[in-house]
Amino acid sequence: MATATKQPANDSSTTSVRVEIFDQAYNLRGSDPDYILKLAEYVDSKMRSVAEQTRTVDSARLAVLAAINIADELHLIRRGLESGNSEYLKRAHHLADALDEVLQEKEKRRVG
Repeated sequence: MATATKQPANDSSTTSVRVEIFDQAYNLRGSDPDYILKLAEYVDSKMRSVAEQTRTVDSARLAVLAAINIADELHLIRRGLESGNSEYLKRAHHLADALDEVLQEKEKRRVG
């Protein structure tokens, strides 16, 4: 599990956060230490999950496999968002067309 200690950095907008991922310590900087810790915990859990599944102890190999798993999650989410966006666009166009028809009929009745 990732752990963290917070230290103020030279720049007042960033904080140095010491995290531990898969038993390795890293000093990371950012404006939101809690978010950095959350990311570190996520990466740590992915690496430990891959380690359990593959029984690999090489940390570089585990990091690459964990990165592949995280990239797969990202692309699946993006694909879902893109397909959802296109579905919303189709529905919006359909509703806009229906509204145009109603307004045209109303205008015809008003003029005619």
